[in-house]
Amino acid sequence: MIGGFRALFAAAMLALGAFSAVPATAGVLQCAPFAREVSGIEIFGNANTWWNQAAGRYDRGHEPRVGAVLSFASSRSMPVGHVAMVSKIVNDREVLLTHANWSYRGGVERNVRAIDVSPNNDWTDVRVWYGPIGDVGLRSNPTNGFIYADKPEIDQPVQIALADRATAATDSAKGAF
Repeated sequence: MIGGFRALFAAAMLALGAFSAVPATAGVLQCAPFAREVSGIEIFGNANTWWNQAAGRYDRGHEPRVGAVLSFASSRSMPVGHVAMVSKIVNDREVLLTHANWSYRGGVERNVRAIDVSPNNDWTDVRVWYGPIGDVGLRSNPTNGFIYADKPEIDQPVQIALADRATAATDSAKGAF
């Protein structure tokens, strides 16, 4: 009888353990997947890899544009970097960002201030709104620059090239097209 109780108890603990084995971080929104979703920039992996992955695939630079992703460099306080999408340009030294997992673990913040504090006005060092203090953060954060989401567009209709206009006119009259 005691053996049966032990087996039942062990089975119950095993079943309960399956529910508690789910990591506490499951379902927490991270900055990289969120930035990918809102910007359309198809880069995967930790935020600190985005800048190098963008080389040759997306234009990069130091001028903010709406829809661009600001790539934050790795630092002691952000070892895996951070990425955030520019939602509005306020002026040449301030933008609004939309991003996840900054002020609150897994939280999304839309249209929060980011101020360029770099000495050369090139967006390589920024201060970003931090919810718990209700203002831009006290420390600045190094950035790599902006990754631009713009893809080349074809804005002209497709034209068929013909070698000989006279042949084209004759073929057109015959209904060859």
